[in-house]
Amino acid sequence: MIMTQPTFSVVIAAYNAERTIVQTINSVLMQSYGDFELIIVDDGSEDLTLPFVLRKAATDQRIKVATQSNQGVSAARNLGVSKARGKYLAFLDADDVWHEAKLAKHLAFHKSDPALEASYARVVFCVDSGNDLKPGRTRSTVFEDYCALEDVLIENAVCTMSNLVIERDTFHEIGGFSSEMRHVEDQDLLARLVGNGHLLRGIPETLVGYRMSADGLSCDFAAMLAAWKKLADRWSDQIDMKRAEALYCRYLARRALRSGTTMALARDFMRQGISSDRNAFLSGGPRGVLTAGAVLAGSAVPPSVRKALFA
Repeated sequence: MIMTQPTFSVVIAAYNAERTIVQTINSVLMQSYGDFELIIVDDGSEDLTLPFVLRKAATDQRIKVATQSNQGVSAARNLGVSKARGKYLAFLDADDVWHEAKLAKHLAFHKSDPALEASYARVVFCVDSGNDLKPGRTRSTVFEDYCALEDVLIENAVCTMSNLVIERDTFHEIGGFSSEMRHVEDQDLLARLVGNGHLLRGIPETLVGYRMSADGLSCDFAAMLAAWKKLADRWSDQIDMKRAEALYCRYLARRALRSGTTMALARDFMRQGISSDRNAFLSGGPRGVLTAGAVLAGSAVPPSVRKALFA
């Protein structure tokens, strides 16, 4: 049988995701635009992730499954891409979900702007309450024009790899994910994308549900800051490093407030941000003021209220 090239190759890297993976897969299978292949890479899971994935694969021929020993999310995504045939790559984390029009909206967006090589949309931050995801109050920002280096390197307009759609040829041209990176690998990829002149632009619609959790790799904030500093240093000739560090510390402070972790982390990030560039940290109107106010209020604001304010 002759295999036709799908428009999209959706890549999910999964590690110990038995609690969320089925809901994530279902959000792909429910897409209004169905010309895609779904490549799921099990990154050496020690739970029931792989059996769950194989069971779903038996129900839909568009699902392909690959496995590897645990090597990290970057290596898993690269493995998935190596098996991809689609014109566009769309990444999705194993605990996030898509709006049913996600792929259709991105396809229309790229067709309306043939020069565009990558796109993203708004993300809604969802409270993780068991198996259900409850949309919070906070949504990510979408810039009106093409992204500049600062837009992806500092506060990360794309927000999560669950949000990115990129031409497969462009992904290969910029070298894919850095397999040795365990943190900020998404911003590293985006910096190489935008920093080398490729066009990235946002769709002003909410198409991704991001599951918030206080544990896991995505919330190892101290390690994220250390990795980000190394990444930013590579681009120090193109950005104001003091301003960039202040804004990134504010970004991490907001994430810490959102996730419900200890207030000590948020205070540390605010101190570092203010020390680096006070004006930059407090810039952005309500964004800067609300972040500083919530940190200063500290334990007077219950975790549930902080989650509601920042999610």
